[in-house]
Amino acid sequence: MNAKAAIRAEGERLLAGFLQAGAVLVDADVLQPAETLLDLYGEDIRARAYVTQDPVRGEMMLRPDFTVPVVQAHMAHGADPARYAYLGEVFRKQARGSGRASEYLQVGYEVFDRAAPDAADAEVFALFRDLLAGLNLRPVIGDIGILMAAVRGLETSERRKAALLRHVWRPKRFRALLDRFAGRAPAHAGRVALLDRLKAGSPAQLIEQAGTFVGLRSADEIVARAQTLVADAEMPPIKATEAALLYDLLGLEAPAGHALRHLRGITAMLPAIGPAVDRFAARLEALASRGVDVETLAFEASHGRTALEYYDGFVFSFLADGMPPVASGGRYDALTAVLGSGAFIPAVGGVIRPGLVAGLKGATA
Repeated sequence: MNAKAAIRAEGERLLAGFLQAGAVLVDADVLQPAETLLDLYGEDIRARAYVTQDPVRGEMMLRPDFTVPVVQAHMAHGADPARYAYLGEVFRKQARGSGRASEYLQVGYEVFDRAAPDAADAEVFALFRDLLAGLNLRPVIGDIGILMAAVRGLETSERRKAALLRHVWRPKRFRALLDRFAGRAPAHAGRVALLDRLKAGSPAQLIEQAGTFVGLRSADEIVARAQTLVADAEMPPIKATEAALLYDLLGLEAPAGHALRHLRGITAMLPAIGPAVDRFAARLEALASRGVDVETLAFEASHGRTALEYYDGFVFSFLADGMPPVASGGRYDALTAVLGSGAFIPAVGGVIRPGLVAGLKGATA
C-alpha cells in the first residue's frame, strides 16, 4: 500500500469510529465564503488561508478546517442534540522551509448538546483517546475559559479587559499588555513622547500641525485613538495581587487533579474564576467516569492559546515529539451564537490528522 492509500485508509478507520459513536456523516464545500468566515478563524488562519476571487460568489477561500462550516450548517437547520463526523482535505499556507504540509487530510467529530457540556467534553476526549490508543501520544488538556474569566474579573477598565481578551490567543502580545497594565514594563520612549505631546495640546491641533494625511484613518478616528491613549495612561495599574494571580495562572502546568486543587486555593482571591473552576471540576469528574486518570493527566492553563481563536473553554491535544498535534480540539460555545445570529447551543469537537497517525504506525511497525 502506498503512502496516500495508507493515509486514506487510516482516515476511513477513524471516521468509522466516529460514525459508530453516533455521528452523522457531513461534508463541507472545498470553497468557502471568505468574507463571512475568515474573521472567525483568527489571525493565524487569516494569514495562511488560500483566498481567491470568484466572479459570481465574491471572495472565496479553500477550507482551512471543517468546524466553522459544520457549525454554520448546524445553526441553520441542525437537530438538537447532534453529532457529526467528516473526512476531507484542508488547506493552509506554510512558511517556506517549515516542512509542514499545506494540504492534508483531516477527520473530525463535533458534538452539539446542551444537556451536559462536561459529559460531552469527556465523551470527545475519551473517544479520541480510544481511537489513538497504542501510539504513545501525550495527552494535554487546558481551559481557556478560566483565563478569560480571570481577565473579566480584574478591577480595571473595560477597555483594558477587552484588549487582553482580544489577545488571549497571542501569548506574547497578551503578556506585553499585562506587563504594561500592571506597571511592570518600562514605558516605551516613543509612547511617552506622544503622550506628552497629547497632554500639551489637543489631538486636533497636533493633526493640523502634522500636515498632509498619510494612511487610511480619518481625523475623527485619529482623535478617538489619541483620547483612548490619554485615558489609558491615566488609569492606575492593575492591583499587584490580581496581576500576581494572573501571572500564576498563565504559568500553571500540573497534573489535572493537582491543578484543580491549586485553582480552588486561589479562587478566594480571584472569585471571578469560581464558576469556570466549577466547570473544570465537573469535567474532571466526567473524564474520570470514562476511565481517564485525572491525577496524571497533564493540564496547562495556557494550552490552546496559539490554536484556532474560536475555542473558549476546554481544549485538548494528543502530542508526539517532533510533530504538529496529532489530534486537537475543544469547546467553542460562543461560535455557535455568532453563526446562529444569537441562537446558542454548547458545542465541542476535535480533529485528527490521519497522515500523522499513519506515519506513527509506520515508524512503529
